[in-house]
Amino acid sequence: MSEACAEVEVRGLVKQFPGVRALDGLDFSVASGEIFGLVGPDGAGKTTCMRILAGVLPAESGSVTVAGSDAMRNPERVKHFISYMPQRFGLYEDLTVDENIRFYAELFSVVRREREERAPELLRACGMAEFRTRLAGNLSGGMKQKLGLVCALIHRPRVLLLDEPTNGVDPVSRREFWSILYGLVGGGVTVVNSTAYLDEAERCHRVALMHRGRILFCDTPARLKQQLSGAVLSIVAANPRAVHDALIGAAGIQDVVRVGDAVHAFVDDADERIPEVRATLEGRQLSFSEIAHVTPTIEDLFVEAVRERPAEARP
Repeated sequence: MSEACAEVEVRGLVKQFPGVRALDGLDFSVASGEIFGLVGPDGAGKTTCMRILAGVLPAESGSVTVAGSDAMRNPERVKHFISYMPQRFGLYEDLTVDENIRFYAELFSVVRREREERAPELLRACGMAEFRTRLAGNLSGGMKQKLGLVCALIHRPRVLLLDEPTNGVDPVSRREFWSILYGLVGGGVTVVNSTAYLDEAERCHRVALMHRGRILFCDTPARLKQQLSGAVLSIVAANPRAVHDALIGAAGIQDVVRVGDAVHAFVDDADERIPEVRATLEGRQLSFSEIAHVTPTIEDLFVEAVRERPAEARP
């Protein structure tokens, strides 16, 4: 990606807190009209990175350019071109949907005429047009997130920073939220989205997998999954915990993780190990309904990457 088309450019970003290096030399770029995911577990450094991008947290070193402005040297200028939606977006529960939108429009100096044109469009896109007079405190969790998104978009930002926007939101609302994001990028908005849900990485155009302040991988979801060495077997069983324990340390099995009602086993060769896994489970009288060679997920790649990193290499 050329720097000329990047809406977000991060180079050598370092952030230190007492006793911990929260960010350890982050490098990534985000193109205009792209959904870029910062993906990783709690403590990976995602929120710290988002706050620096938003210009609300200083860094020790490195460079950050957002919407053509230097977020390190001139964070106030950056704020004119972005919207930052933190994990707990500041909706006012004793105000209606319309009143919350009006408040944020005034905060961003959006004139009344523009607000009255923009708000209905956004509410329709979010499926909330009929709830304009409802108190924000009476909305469901998913609807609150949608209202937060409307408020964040009321001033037409170039870059939208979303810090775990679907955390605690039900699966249906999560899908609806992502549909809205796809519509936004179609209109030219650039989205940086942080999430601990590794399955959401599949929805991004590109993904940075983060762990302990570093980026392990950064690429499209399809190319990331091609980097997984070996193969993944999915074992669907009534007692996945027992299956997990039975396969730990078995020949040719590099790691075993539980995924819902299934177990994913990382193996060196799928064709060779499937009969051995079947024999191991049958020998222990553990029932299963399926053993299959499956396409790896982003979560599989992350698990393998963290497992393979020697302790001294971790920040």
